[in-house]
Amino acid sequence: MNILDELFELSVVVAVAALAPVISALIPKVRVPQVVILIFGGIAIGEAGLDLEKTSAIQLISYVGLGFVFLLAGFEVEPEKLLARPGRLALVSWLISAVVATAIVGLLAVAGFVSAFVPVALALTTTALGTVLPILREHDLVSGAMGRYFVAAGAIGELFPILAIAIFLGVHSRLTALISILAICLIAVALAASQHLLAGGRLHTIVSRGADTTGQTTLRFSILLLLVLLVLAGEFGLDVVLGAFLAGAVLRRWAPGDTHSLEGKLDAVGYGFFIPVFFVGSGMSIDVASIIDAPGRMLIFFVLMLAVRGLPVLAVYRKALETRERTQLMLCTATSLPLIVALTEIGLANGTMRSENAAALVGAGVLSVMVFPALAVVLGSPRPAQSPAHPV
Repeated sequence: MNILDELFELSVVVAVAALAPVISALIPKVRVPQVVILIFGGIAIGEAGLDLEKTSAIQLISYVGLGFVFLLAGFEVEPEKLLARPGRLALVSWLISAVVATAIVGLLAVAGFVSAFVPVALALTTTALGTVLPILREHDLVSGAMGRYFVAAGAIGELFPILAIAIFLGVHSRLTALISILAICLIAVALAASQHLLAGGRLHTIVSRGADTTGQTTLRFSILLLLVLLVLAGEFGLDVVLGAFLAGAVLRRWAPGDTHSLEGKLDAVGYGFFIPVFFVGSGMSIDVASIIDAPGRMLIFFVLMLAVRGLPVLAVYRKALETRERTQLMLCTATSLPLIVALTEIGLANGTMRSENAAALVGAGVLSVMVFPALAVVLGSPRPAQSPAHPV
């Protein structure tokens, strides 16, 4: 395929991304999350539809888009809050989910329903923090108590599965994986600490002054940090989402100047181009025929997401939130997709996951994004929505 053909296919993907917010706004009464429209758009132009090829250019941009999803999720996380009550409750809730997932998926494996025990069990414990946050922001649900608890629950629901992926599904032994995780975390801490070492220096001044000029220094260094940590994670045999998540956490402490301004720029670059391409590309790869042949698998995984990841929230947060907010938190915490996509790709690549289960898990993730946040929004907000919507 020549470069013009690749450019044409990329332009079709970008066209789907550009039309998604328009379609979302035109759908009467029901506000469908744009990530769902992007995935369905990918299905329409992929193997199940127009049969466009997922070219190397689309794959590369999708790869960076996946990085942006987790970078922006990591940027939302303030480590000190994870040590406070929201973080402690989030950890307890996730550990319960992990135990329940192990038991249920173990029974499914004995019954022959699944073969990839670890990827499926981990998929049921994940939370789509980066996907749900824009929806909650749109309806002003982030600033309240439920939103604050969800940020912690979402961070734990992404970070711990990411660490488990590195340990149990990485290319190295578990001991080597633990050493690799420690090494890349130390690198991230060193990068975060470098901001204080450079504070007041000439380089710090140049970067700060160029932040809002044509140089866009903070944005360029932020993207460089993301790509470097993606590469380092890959070199250490870890999943790239760990590097991206750490990049976001580092940026909150490293970036000189106004972090809110930088967040807006990262949103513009990520949600404006890279992240939509990632979701459209994911839709292009979904095995729709397997879902059609066995829709029951998708529904089973969909119910298990709510049971395994969501229901423990009702018990763990009973003293922290009222019933309505706990129900909203349960629904948002049970929503998952990006990590499911990553886990199914790993399972398919190493030959441990059946294609029908991979498709069913992704389909269940799409359903969770369509249904759970919408129900959480319907339950209402203590204040009328004022925040503008993000593109995804």
